[in-house]
Amino acid sequence: MTDAAVAKEPGPLDLIPLGRMTSELRIPFVLDGTPSGGRWIFEVESGRFEGERLRASMEGSAAADWLQVGPDGTGTLDVRCLLRTDDDALVFLHYTGRVDLAAGTGPYAAPQFDTGDERYCWLNKVQAVAKGVLDGLTLTYDVYELR
Repeated sequence: MTDAAVAKEPGPLDLIPLGRMTSELRIPFVLDGTPSGGRWIFEVESGRFEGERLRASMEGSAAADWLQVGPDGTGTLDVRCLLRTDDDALVFLHYTGRVDLAAGTGPYAAPQFDTGDERYCWLNKVQAVAKGVLDGLTLTYDVYELR
């Protein structure tokens, strides 16, 4: 880091809308009593990301949330999926986050994107945050880019 970068105050975060992400989940596989607590594995049936700069659908069948549930009801998200943009680029999406199952708050997530497609390489530099709601087996997140 340069001296100028170290001396600057970070300032407030800006939240830039990135889009809405909606997923249809399957009924979870529940593994209680594992060495790391409960494991709830939600496979994703289908998914869609809708925003001004990114429009894509889930691709393939290797998408799931490997949720870990602690004894206090804290859920730790671990989600991975592949997106295909409407103009045919592949984008890997991974996010971790938290949900308070005891209080019914969250989920909150920190999505990151990986792609080699030049049209979407800007996503590789984005750290996003998201706030979601689960309605039955439909999960919807509003996703924001941090700046």
